[in-house]
Amino acid sequence: MITALCIRAEALIAIGSKMGTAWAIFAVLLVSVAHIQALDNGLALTPPMGWMHWQRFRCVTDCHAYPNDCISEQLFRDMADHMVADGFKSAGYEYVIIDDCWASKERDNNSRLQPDPLRFPSGIKALSDYVHAKGLKFGIYADYGTKTCAGYPGSIEYLKLDAQTFADWGVDYLKLDGCHSDVLSMEAGYSLMSTFLNETGRPIVYSCSWPAYQEPIGIHPNYDKMSQVCNLWRNWDDIDDCWTNVTSILRWFSDNQDRIAPHSGPGHWNDPDMLIIGNYGLSYEQAKAQMAIWAIMAAPLIMSVDLRTIEPKFRAILLNQDVIAINQDSMGVQGRLLLTKDRIDFWTKPINPVVKDSSSFAIGLLSNRVDGYPYRVNFTLADLNVTRGREYTIKDIYDSVTIAETINPEDLIFIRVKPSGTVLLTATPTQEQINVTKV
Repeated sequence: MITALCIRAEALIAIGSKMGTAWAIFAVLLVSVAHIQALDNGLALTPPMGWMHWQRFRCVTDCHAYPNDCISEQLFRDMADHMVADGFKSAGYEYVIIDDCWASKERDNNSRLQPDPLRFPSGIKALSDYVHAKGLKFGIYADYGTKTCAGYPGSIEYLKLDAQTFADWGVDYLKLDGCHSDVLSMEAGYSLMSTFLNETGRPIVYSCSWPAYQEPIGIHPNYDKMSQVCNLWRNWDDIDDCWTNVTSILRWFSDNQDRIAPHSGPGHWNDPDMLIIGNYGLSYEQAKAQMAIWAIMAAPLIMSVDLRTIEPKFRAILLNQDVIAINQDSMGVQGRLLLTKDRIDFWTKPINPVVKDSSSFAIGLLSNRVDGYPYRVNFTLADLNVTRGREYTIKDIYDSVTIAETINPEDLIFIRVKPSGTVLLTATPTQEQINVTKV
């Protein structure tokens, strides 16, 4: 009975998208009556890690003019090869994800999505098999609306069929975008797709985009519902290859952290978008800063860079195991901006190890200064609400040095932070008995 109602709801949501707000609201009500199942896949217990093509390669489809950059099966095979050979897989990056522009402009005779035959001559299942043979997982892109953002076939009238198609292809991760759709029907539609993914029986990480379409127009999405039906969700605008765009995303996240952070945790994550480290727009210090703050925010670590040509210094940032450990910490707490002092932001995140009743902390100092020299700032752990009264050991993660063997929460710490740069610290209680908090 639920399946039948879901199928009818799918049709009505599609009609509502074409006919306007009243129909969209009716579809939402119908789906609520249908008692759509919540997501139940046991996945993404830590923020997903992988590689996605969009930010670096966009929608390049001319393989004659740009054979190394076009969206083709060869591009994804190359990236899978480098993820294994260059240490990304062993560091925890596991998903190879196709974004927009992979599909043919028309569905096949059975209404199924199909890849562009010239750029993906072997088919998506063969590409998925190749990725799996490398010990990696495979992701793909679809759009909830009538068309994808780049104009390829959308899924709104084919949600159930597309979910089964992706399962048949061996997909492990689905990004469902939201172009060309009615934003008021998104809660119902994205929830419905979650049900259809569950029904395939294949575990598929589900990345939703409905907040990225509702938040910019002043609608606060139902994050309680979202955390029940999605593994992660894009909250805000697309990231672009420049530092000002990174900082604008961070401003939105810090301005809204009290509202959105409580909904993030094991199995369901806020997503500030891709890592652009190693491309054109970030300096070395800015790249370290993005990695550090994304780690503290418990953000998905989805790279978008040409792994064939990335400079070693940027590769080292992405492979830094101490930073990755902060991101992947089993507590799963989203860090927050707690203090701004002298135009330097202080982000903190509780992490393991826990010593008796006191957690450790990751502390990210992010400079908004442009003085041209490393600015000397002082603070105490008590300034960051670390007031348990225990002594702490302070380590600098990027420089791999101990700043202080033992320090009290009220003691001053002096740190120099480079312009548009970061210092990433950990504060660990100095006690012998250590307990690791697990999910």
